[in-house]
Formats: sequence, C-alpha cells, structure tokens
Amino acid sequence: MASRIRLEDRECPLSTTVQHVGEWWTLLILHDAFDGYTRFDQFQQSLSISTSMLTARLKTLVADGLLERRPYQTHPIRHEYVLTERGRSLRPVIVALAAWGNRHLAPEDRSMILVDSTTGEEAEPVVVDARTGERLDDSEAYVFTAGPAASGAMRGRYEELGRA
Repeated sequence: MASRIRLEDRECPLSTTVQHVGEWWTLLILHDAFDGYTRFDQFQQSLSISTSMLTARLKTLVADGLLERRPYQTHPIRHEYVLTERGRSLRPVIVALAAWGNRHLAPEDRSMILVDSTTGEEAEPVVVDARTGERLDDSEAYVFTAGPAASGAMRGRYEELGRA
C-alpha cells in the first residue's frame, strides 16, 4: 500500500500511527483479536470480509508487528494470528474510539458497550495522565509541543503556536 504520509509529517507520531492502524478493516480485525479471535475463518465470518482483503490486512498487521502468525495445525498447516505486546498495547486506543462513538449515541442505540467482566457494570473509559490521573481531554490544559527528536520544522511549528 502506498504511503499517505506527507514528507513533513514523517516524524509526527500521529501520522505514522495512522499509517499502521488507520484503515477501516485493520481496526475491526484488531477489535476481533481483542475479543479473542485468532483464526482466519473466525475473522472472515465475523467481519464478512473478502479472503483477499483479509489476507492483505493480516499480512500488514504481522509485518507491522501487531499480530504474530503461528502454526496451530501441521497436516495441513494452518496458522493463527495472535496479538503481540505491541498489538495488545493498542487496546486502550480501540476502547477510547468505541467510547467516543458511544458518547454520541442514545443509550438504546449502542450496539456494544464496555463492562467490568466481574460485576457487569458499564465502564466509562477516559484518557488520563498516568502521573497525575488528570483527564487529557482539555486541549487548553494539555498541549503538544516539540520533543527531543523534533526536526527544525517540527520545532518551528510549535514555536509558531507559542509552545517552544
């Protein structure tokens, strides 16, 4: 797949992340993997995705280090696709995306909710700073700025915004 990242965005973590997981089927495959699906036929049945599209998406997820392809049967050889640590670390992102979607629906229109597996109580996902516990949804209180590896262009962007 051709890269959609602009030359000036190559150092931006958001741009590079979207390159890996910003495709529709990729997010849905990862969601199914978080639900415990590992086999090609499980993904295909769950998503009603074409064989060629699923093959391509799984190949990309393996190449990106989000899934690992492991044999589970030898005669004939069959493989399963298991989340790697890198892949598992995306779960909070998927949870946050689903929560964002649910916040914009009436409760009776939500087809999927996150619940505590022990109590069955609905969870309300939020993104917080691990150090302070503060919510990060306030774009005045928490802003992006240039990091240690930022190029001159990236530093210039944040200097323009008064965040040098």
